[in-house]
Amino acid sequence: MNRPQQCRLLMADITFANPEILFLLLLVPGLSVWYYYRLQAKESDIRYSTLQPFALVTYSAKERLRHLPFVLRMIALMLIIIALARPQSTSKGENVYSEGIDIVLALDISGSMLAEDFQPNRIEAAKNVAQDFISGRTNDRIGLVIFSGESFTQCPLTVDYEVLKTLIKPLKSGMIEDGTAIGLGLANAVNRLRESKAKSKVIILLTDGVNNRGEIDPITAAQIAQSFDIRVYTVGVGTIGEAPYPVQTPFGIRYQMVPVEIDEKVMKQIAEMTEGQYFRATDNKKLRSIYQEIDHLEKTRVEVRSYRRYTELFYSFIFVALVLLIGDIGLSSTWLRKIP
Repeated sequence: MNRPQQCRLLMADITFANPEILFLLLLVPGLSVWYYYRLQAKESDIRYSTLQPFALVTYSAKERLRHLPFVLRMIALMLIIIALARPQSTSKGENVYSEGIDIVLALDISGSMLAEDFQPNRIEAAKNVAQDFISGRTNDRIGLVIFSGESFTQCPLTVDYEVLKTLIKPLKSGMIEDGTAIGLGLANAVNRLRESKAKSKVIILLTDGVNNRGEIDPITAAQIAQSFDIRVYTVGVGTIGEAPYPVQTPFGIRYQMVPVEIDEKVMKQIAEMTEGQYFRATDNKKLRSIYQEIDHLEKTRVEVRSYRRYTELFYSFIFVALVLLIGDIGLSSTWLRKIP
């Protein structure tokens, strides 16, 4: 994934290396005028009382084609002038070099992500913003890790963004054991990137809680990420204070206010250890702006080199001109030979 190359052909046209020589084409109409007046000067001055006796006279093919050698000569002259101007076929294109980034999205799908301080709730808001983030990337491999009480890889690193977005859509709380295993989720994301050869390796870790499950604590997972030169952006989601949470009762769904508890101290420490950043999202708009900022910070480096290739075309013009001149000489010396 390090510096892939793409070639794009942009256009192809015909140019001339010596276009000023094309002005010599003005010789052709000049010589044609000279030829016409030269023929007029040779016309007989004999006067006839009537031309009616000549009305029934038919012209032979030889008489009809008597100007053909001159026409061939003029066409040959035009082709020679064009050949001297050196026509060239020009192909212009680009070589695009890019340094891809490997990114893993680590998404919390614990039960607390059903809180509705985001619309329609935290988990759906996070999924929608993640899909928009994926759509805006190019040349990067992106993977997806989900976690709650446990963690697993929903999608390995891929450039098939449509497949990745399809795998994000069905995500919901309750798919795996409940809880918040931040350290385990981060460690799983690191494992996806540890063998990556990309120039830049990034994890975007999103959660709304405090680590309370898993065999690996978040700081240990951050130390592992640091050892593999992986940058971690941490995102805490949840309003300030309390948030409405849906609770199923025998009488239907009721809402109760629950306190928002995010271990910001640990989240900031993870980001600082790995040279990333910590962000706090309190609503949909803020969450979207955070992903846009991360997208701006982790832009793929693209280098474009333009090139232009020329192919000489004058050979074909010279060849046709020689054929026409041979035809002119042959006809003028044989079938259309003029007797003084």
